[in-house]
Amino acid sequence: QVQLVESGGGLVQAGGSLRLSCATSGRTFSSYSMGWFRQAPGKEREFVAVITWNGYTYYADSVKGRFTISRDNAKNTMYLLMNSLKPEDTAVYYCAADSRPYYSGSYYSTQSTYNYWGQGTQVTVSS
Repeated sequence: QVQLVESGGGLVQAGGSLRLSCATSGRTFSSYSMGWFRQAPGKEREFVAVITWNGYTYYADSVKGRFTISRDNAKNTMYLLMNSLKPEDTAVYYCAADSRPYYSGSYYSTQSTYNYWGQGTQVTVSS
């Protein structure tokens, strides 16, 4: 069983920055691919970014160049640094884990790839 706990959300003005964290309980965190998704009110959950077990990163076009995903395997924690925030970034942000060890697939933007999810953290960007 893997538990994921997000933190770092809050209220920020447009143009500002936030850093989200996702603390993971799994003892083999370094072998997981980890992703961030978000869900805005009235919209479906959407892919934001992924970092694979071997450090490959991939971003949604809407956040590319503004958001940076990273991980610290020693701390079992993943991060999402969000710069130049826009009101349209307002959403609940979820972290997700694909706990298949050292698995390299092609569908990192697909929710069904991930078998563990956090409870979410609210990010609100005011204009």
